[in-house]
Amino acid sequence: MLDVFALEDALQGVTQVYHCAAWVSFNPADQKGIIKTNVEGTANLVNLCIQYNIRLVHVSSIVAIGDAKPGNLITENNHREETPHEDGYAISKYESEMEVWRGIAEGLNAVVVNPSLIIGVNAGTGGTGAIFNQVHKGLKYYTRGSLGWVDVEDVAHCMIALMNSDIKAERYIISAENLEYKQVFDEAARCFGVKAPQTEARPWMLNLAWRASAVASFLAGKPKGIDKTSAQAASKTTQFNNSKIKQATGIKFKPINLSIKEICEALR
Repeated sequence: MLDVFALEDALQGVTQVYHCAAWVSFNPADQKGIIKTNVEGTANLVNLCIQYNIRLVHVSSIVAIGDAKPGNLITENNHREETPHEDGYAISKYESEMEVWRGIAEGLNAVVVNPSLIIGVNAGTGGTGAIFNQVHKGLKYYTRGSLGWVDVEDVAHCMIALMNSDIKAERYIISAENLEYKQVFDEAARCFGVKAPQTEARPWMLNLAWRASAVASFLAGKPKGIDKTSAQAASKTTQFNNSKIKQATGIKFKPINLSIKEICEALR
C-alpha cells in the first residue's frame, strides 16, 4: 500500500477495488506505524483510483463513527468530533475514511462501509475468533458492555451489492444485531457445553487491570494483556441502526446465534 509504483502496476486494467487492507493492532507501540500505513496507503489508493477512473468500496469501521445521544441508535449521520488520541487504530480508520471523502470531493466514484464487530468461522483463534476460543477454554469474567455484531459473509454480500449498484458518495453501517458481550459469551458457552462466565468485571476492575498490565508490560518488556482502550470499550453500551444498508441492498442478516454455532462447531 505504501509502494505507489507497485500499487499502480497492480491496478492496471482494474475497474473495481475493494479496499480491505489495514494494519490492525491495539498496541500503543504500533500507533505511529498503524497511522502511517493505513492513512498513507489509503491516500495512495484513492489517488490512483481517481487517476484510472476505478470504482472503490472502502472498508472503514464503526470506530470512525461518532456516538449518538444517550438512548439513541448510532447512524451514518453521527460523526466524530475528535479521534481518541490513545487509540492508534481508531485514528487510522477515521483519517483513512477522510481520505476517501477527500477523493470523492475530487471526483472519486466510491462508497464507504462501516462494519461492526465482524465474526466468522474462518477467523480460527485469531482476531474475533479469540473471543470464542477464550470461552471454550474457560472464561470467568464478563462485562456489561454491548456492541454491534455481524457475520463476515454478510459484510461481503453487502459490499458486492453496493459495488454493483449506482450508489456513490454514501456510507453504510453494516451490523446485524446489537448484543451485550455477556449474551454472546453465554451463547458460545452453551454451544461449547462449558460453563458460562459468572463474575462481572466492573469498570473499576478493568481500570485496575489495564494499569497493572501496563506496569507488567514495562517491567517484562512484553505486550500488554489488556490496554486502556479495550478496557474502556468493554463496559461501553454501543448500539447501531442498520436500516440504511437493509434498504439499499435488501439484505437479510444471518442471525448471530447461528454464526456463533458455526464458529463453535469449527473450533470444537
